[in-house]
Formats: sequence, structure tokens, C-alpha cells
Amino acid sequence: MMCMRFYQSFGSAPMAGGLFSMEHPWASVFGILGNIVSFLVFLAPMPTFLRVYRKKSTEGFSSLPYVVALFSCMLWILYALVKTNSSPLLTINAFGCAVESVYILLYLVYAPRAARLRALASFLLLDVAAFSLIVVVTVVLVAEPHRVKVLGTICLAFSMAVFVAPMSVIFVVIRTKSAEFMPFSLSFFLTLSAVAWFFYGLFTNDLYVTLPNVGGFFFGCIQMVLYCCYRKPKSASVVLPTTGPTAAQQAAEMELPLAALDAVAVLPACAVPVLAVASGLQKLEEAATGSPRKGSFKAI
Repeated sequence: MMCMRFYQSFGSAPMAGGLFSMEHPWASVFGILGNIVSFLVFLAPMPTFLRVYRKKSTEGFSSLPYVVALFSCMLWILYALVKTNSSPLLTINAFGCAVESVYILLYLVYAPRAARLRALASFLLLDVAAFSLIVVVTVVLVAEPHRVKVLGTICLAFSMAVFVAPMSVIFVVIRTKSAEFMPFSLSFFLTLSAVAWFFYGLFTNDLYVTLPNVGGFFFGCIQMVLYCCYRKPKSASVVLPTTGPTAAQQAAEMELPLAALDAVAVLPACAVPVLAVASGLQKLEEAATGSPRKGSFKAI
């Protein structure tokens, strides 16, 4: 009840069409800020995919984070269309769909046959079958007055479930006392994005956008604090241990951009790039033990 009274104090009228509305200036400001920050975060994996394009090889990277990110973008676009008057949600998630689709397409082109089939299966299962099922259930079976609530609940549940993932990486950082695979800059921008979308949801009276971003802000702050506690002065890049004929080839093949080494972080209202937690855990453990696990895989 207190939460609802708090929301009502900001007014309940939705934003008008367009990115900026004079009737709701603060919602517009935070919506635009969320778009700008999330735009930058969406492009974080680009250096890695440029390397994939140059080498014509995915080098064992996993496509699952980008399949999940595309699914999240599609969910929030559907939510924004059903809710209406949610231009900031539509613009950034449309951009996210385009970017994630390009990432997935590049993966399908350059991945080995087995990895390509796994990626295609994940795409068809999650982005085609699961999303189609949600569309049919919400649009056909759910009455129009309840569609926003049902879709919002689905988006909220999905976002909260993904927010559990960074806890595993946080525990590993504490155990290994190393934050080299948890770059401060990306954690900062993810936190800033969570703040922007939190206030956008607050000023548009949208609990489904506001509540999950509390988790985004919380985990982002924890990551930045851990980085300050466990950071070690190093060069701008991180070389991961791997198998190969020579140390020079190891360094050449395993040097990844820092922007691509974050854990899962799907910020509601904007599905910023999802980067595999399994990868972060594996890299931290390999750095601690000095050797990669047999049969392991890498994720961009």
C-alpha cells in the first residue's frame, strides 16, 4: 500500500507518444538517458564480433547470451506495444533486436557445424517457439484489460530470474580475490542504466519497469565495490590461459576486450547485452588454477 501511494504521488498518466513529452518531462529525461546508456552497452561486444569476422571463427564462443538478450528485447517490445505510449522502450529494444540479430547471424555464419546447430536450436526454441507461445497466450487468450498485467508479470519474472546469475560470479570474485574479469566501466554503465530505467518506471507509474531495476542497481553497486576491493593494476587487456602450441599463439587467440567480460545483466525495459555467467565463472576459475577445464567452452 505504501508503495502504491508513493507511485500515485507522481501521477498515473502514461507518457504521450514520442521520446520527449512536456507533460511528463522527468519521465522523458530518464527515458532518453536510459536509451543513450543502453545504446552504448549494446555495442560493448562489438570488438569481439569484429574479431570473429576477421578470423572467420567463433573460437568456441557461446551464442546463448545473445539468444537470451534477443528474447528479452522482443518481450519488452511486445509489452510496450500492448501498453502503448512507451516510445523509449520501443526505440532502445528495437535497436537491441537489430544488434543482437546481427551478433547471432555472425555466429551462425562462422561457428562450426555442431555449435551452429546448437545456436539455431536455442534460437528456434526461445526466440521463435517460446515467444510465439507468449504472444498467442497474451493476445488471444487473455482479455485486453489484463494483457499489460500478464505481460508485465512475465517480463518481471524473466528479469528477476536472470538477476540471480551475477551472484555466482560475485561469490567467485570474493573467493579468488580477483576482479580482473569484472570490468568497472561496464559495471558502472549497467548500474547507470538501471538507475535511468528505475526512474523512468517511477515517473510513468510502471511497477514492471521499476522493481527489477532495483536489483540491477543493487548488483551493479556490489560489482563496483568488489572491483575497488579486489582490483589489481594490470594492462588494458586480459590474456586467458588456453591450450595451444605456443605462448605467443595463446596470447594472440585469447586476448579479449574488457567490455566483453561481464556476467549476465539483463536490465528490464532494456535488455542490455547478456554475457554468459558460465563464461565468467570458468574464466575466473581457470585464472585461479592456471589451466582450463576439460571440455569447457568460452562465451563472448
